[in-house]
Amino acid sequence: MTAPLSCLLTCSLFIFNFIGGPYPCMASAKKSTCIIQGGRADCSHLSLRVIPSDLPSNISSLDVSHNKLVKVPGDSLGRYRGLIHLNASYNSIARVDESLCQSLPLLQTLNLEHNQVHLLKKEDLGQCTTLTWLNIANNRLKLQEEPFSGLQNLQHLDVSKNKLQSAKLGSRPQLPSLRSLCLGQNVFTSLKSEDFSYLSSSPSLQALNLSYVSLKTVESRCFQPISGLRTLILDGSDMSSQAMSKLLSALSATAIDSLSLQRMKLVALGNLTFAELQKTNLTYLDLSANGMTNIEDGSFQWLPKLQSLILSDNNLRRLTRGTFQGLKTLKKLQLTSALTSALGKKHTSPAVIEDYAFQSLNNLKSLMLDHTAFLKITEKTFTGLTSLTELDLSWSSYTQTPQRGLTNKTFVSLKDSPLKKLNLAGNALTELQPGSFSALSSLVVLILDFNFIKQTLTGREFEGLSQIQEIHLSNNIQSINLTSSSFVNVSCVRVLTLGKSLKAEALNKDPSPLWPLTNLTVLDLSNNNIANIRTNLLKGLTDLKVLKLQHNNLARLWKMANLGGPVLFLKDTHKLETLQMDYNGLDEIPVGALQGLTSLSVLTLSNNLLNNLKNPVFDDLKSLRVLTLAKNLITNVRPEVFQTPMSNLSVLWMDKNPFDCTCEGILWFVTRLNNTNGTSVPGLKDNYKCNTPLMYFNRSIMDFDPMSCKDKTPFQALYMLSSTAVLIMMVSALLVRFQGWRIQFYWNVLINRTLGFSDATAEEANGFEYDAYIIHAEEDAGWVTKQMTPLESAKYRFCWEERDSIPGMFYLESIMENMRKSRKILFVVTESLLKDPWCRRFKVHHALHQVIEASRDSVVLVFLQDVNDYKLSRSLFLRRGMLRPRCILEWPVQRERVPAFHQKLLIALGMTNRLQD
Repeated sequence: MTAPLSCLLTCSLFIFNFIGGPYPCMASAKKSTCIIQGGRADCSHLSLRVIPSDLPSNISSLDVSHNKLVKVPGDSLGRYRGLIHLNASYNSIARVDESLCQSLPLLQTLNLEHNQVHLLKKEDLGQCTTLTWLNIANNRLKLQEEPFSGLQNLQHLDVSKNKLQSAKLGSRPQLPSLRSLCLGQNVFTSLKSEDFSYLSSSPSLQALNLSYVSLKTVESRCFQPISGLRTLILDGSDMSSQAMSKLLSALSATAIDSLSLQRMKLVALGNLTFAELQKTNLTYLDLSANGMTNIEDGSFQWLPKLQSLILSDNNLRRLTRGTFQGLKTLKKLQLTSALTSALGKKHTSPAVIEDYAFQSLNNLKSLMLDHTAFLKITEKTFTGLTSLTELDLSWSSYTQTPQRGLTNKTFVSLKDSPLKKLNLAGNALTELQPGSFSALSSLVVLILDFNFIKQTLTGREFEGLSQIQEIHLSNNIQSINLTSSSFVNVSCVRVLTLGKSLKAEALNKDPSPLWPLTNLTVLDLSNNNIANIRTNLLKGLTDLKVLKLQHNNLARLWKMANLGGPVLFLKDTHKLETLQMDYNGLDEIPVGALQGLTSLSVLTLSNNLLNNLKNPVFDDLKSLRVLTLAKNLITNVRPEVFQTPMSNLSVLWMDKNPFDCTCEGILWFVTRLNNTNGTSVPGLKDNYKCNTPLMYFNRSIMDFDPMSCKDKTPFQALYMLSSTAVLIMMVSALLVRFQGWRIQFYWNVLINRTLGFSDATAEEANGFEYDAYIIHAEEDAGWVTKQMTPLESAKYRFCWEERDSIPGMFYLESIMENMRKSRKILFVVTESLLKDPWCRRFKVHHALHQVIEASRDSVVLVFLQDVNDYKLSRSLFLRRGMLRPRCILEWPVQRERVPAFHQKLLIALGMTNRLQD
C-alpha cells in the first residue's frame, strides 16, 4: 500500500531539509558570512546579489536562499563542479540560465521555489540530465515548447502555486522516471483526457497532488495515461458533487490505493458517493476536516479493501449499525474530534454511538475516539471488535451521569477483544469501582492521566488485569490515597506513573504500597508534596531503573539531624539508571544515600539548596553520564567530591550556582573544563558565574586564571611539612609523657640483651666481693629484704649488716671492711634515713670518705620517698647533680613499673666506677 499523505509530506520535508537546511520559520541570529560545514555551504540570509566566488571548490551542497539574487549564471558556479544540491529559493530570479546544469554536471536537486521565474524553455533545463528533484513552486511560470523533456532522471517535480491554466506540462511523452508530481494551488479548473498524456511514458508515477485546485470539469479518461497512480491528494479542492463523482469514476481505472479528501466541504456522505471506487484497491481514505454531519448507512460498502479510514475533525451526530457496513478489512479507524455535541436552546445534546455500531469491524485493530463527545458507553457499544488492540478515548465525554466513574460493566462489550492499550486520559473520571477493568484480561497499557479520581485504592479496582505492564495515573489533582494492597492484583506492572496524583501521606505505609510490584522498572512519584516515607518504600524493587521524585518535599528525610537519622530509601535499588530529585529543598546528601548505585547514568538534583557536599557522597556513581546540579548553592567544586561522577560524563549542568572563584574553590573545576573531552557543558560561557571574590564577581568562571594559583604551591608544601612536624612532636611528647617509661624499659631490654648490663671491665669487677653495700634506715629493712633479695643471683650479690657482718670483728670494723669489699654503695633514701643518727654520723661519713679516697664513682641512690635536694645535701652531704642520672633511681608507685625499676637498678650497679671526664 502506498504511504498516506502524512508520510508523503514527511518525505518531501526531509528532501527539502537535506538540500537547504531547516526552513527559517523564526528569526535567527544574523549571519555575516557563509557557514562551511561538512561539504555544505550555507550562504542564506546574507542579502547576496551574486553567488560567492571564494567558497571551497569541493563543496557538494550550496544554500543561497533568502537573498537578493536576480539570476544564477552558470559561469558563477563553474568552480563548484562537484555541486549536488543547490537551493536558490526565496530570491528574485527571473529565468533559469541554460548553462546552469552544464556548469554543474552532477547536480541532482534544484530548489527555485518562491522566485520570479516566468518563461521556461526547453534549453533552460535541457542539460539537467542528472536532476532527480526539482521545485519551482510559487513562481509565475509560462511553459514554452517542452521545458521538462530533457529531465530523464527526474523523480519529484513541484510546480504548485504558479497560476497554471492547465495540468498539461507537455505535449509529448517525457519524464520517464517521475514518481511524484505536485500541481496544487494552480488555477486550472478542468482535467481533460490529454492533460496527462505527456506522462504516458512515466510508469513509476505514484503520487499526484492536486490540493486546493477548484475542479469544475473532469473527463472520464483523464487518468488513463497515469493508470499506475496510487496516491492522489485533493485536499482543499472546491468541487461540485458532480465533478467529484466523475473524478472518482476516472480513478476506477487506476491502481489508486491512497486518497486524501481533507477540507473539501463534504458535509454528508451518501450511500453511492464511493460507488465508483468499488473496483479499486483503495486501502487508505482521509476525510478529515470536512464539517461532515451525516454518513448514510452503507456509504463505505464499496470499499471492501479499505484498511485505514480517517474521519477526524468533523461534526458527526450519530454512528449507526450501518455506518461502517462493508469495511471488513478495516484495521484503523480514526474519529478524533469527529463526534460533537449539538448546542440546543436549553441544553447540550451529545452525539450518539448506537449499540453494535462497530460490529462489522471484526478486523479493526486501532480505534481513535479521542476528543469526542457522545452520549454514553453501553454494554453493547464495542461489541464485534474481536481484533481490537488499541482504543483511545482520551479527552472525551461519554456519560450521562454527573458522577463520572467506571464500573464493571463499562467495558464489558470488549470482553472478546484482545485489547492491549486503553487511553482514558482527560475523561474527568472521579472513581474506579471494583472490577472496572475485569473484562480486559489482555490489557497491557492503561492510561488514566488528567482525571479527577478521588479515592483510596484498595486493589480491587485493578482486578482481572493479569497481563498489565503499564499503568499511568498522573495528574489527578493529588487526591488518591494508597494502601498496602493497592497493587496486589497487578504485580506484573513494569511502568507506574503517579505524578501529581497522590496525597502527601499516601506512601507512608508499612508495608509499602509498592511491595507487590517486584517487576517495576519505571516509577514516577513527582509533584506529590511527599514529606514522609519509610526506609522500606522501595524494598523488593530490585529491577527499578527509572525513579522520578522531583517537586516533592524530601529535604528533612536526608538530614543528619532527622529523628532516627537519614532515611536511606534507595538502598535496595542497585539497578537504578535514572534518578530525578529536582525541586525538593535538599540542603544536604548523606554519605550513604547514593551508595551502591553503580549503574546510575542520569542524576538530576537541580533547584535545591545543596552547598557543602561530603567527599564520598558520589563515590559509587561510576557509570554516570548526565549530571544536573543547576540552581543550587554550590560554591566549591572539589575533586574529592566530583572526581568519580565526572570521569565519564557526557552532559553536565551546573549553571547558576554562586561559585567561589578561588584556588581552593574552583581551580580543579576550571582546569577540568579546559581539558575535558566529550563532555557537553551547555551555557558554560553565559551561565557559570563567579559570586566571590569581588574581583571576579559576575564574571564567567572561565575568566579565572589558574596560573595565579601556582605561586602558592611552595607555601602549601611548607604548610604540609610544618603541620606534619608539629603533629609528630605533639604525639611524641604525649607518648613520652605517658608511656616513656615503657619505651625506655623495652629499649634497655633490647640493648642489654645485646651488649649486657655492665660496662665495667672484668679486672674491675674481680677486685670486690660484693656488688653493692646497702645503707638503709632500720624502718626500711623490710623493703630491702623484699625487693633486693630476689635480685641476688650468681652474678649479683648485695651486702647489708643484718646478714653479712664479719664474725669475731667489731661492728664498726665490720662495716668498714664490707664497704671496702663492695664495688657500689647503695643508699635507700627515705625521711627515716635522713633522721637516723647512726647512718648520718658513721655509715654515710665513712662511705663518702672511702669513695673519695679510692676515687671511685660508686654511689647509687634509690629514693623510696620524695626528698628534696636541700635535705639530702644537709643530711648525707650529697646532691643529685653530683651523680650520673643512671645512678639516681626512684621507687615507682605503679606496680606495673617495678620490672622497669629492677632493670634500671641492674644497669646502675653494672656501670663502671671510673670517674667520667
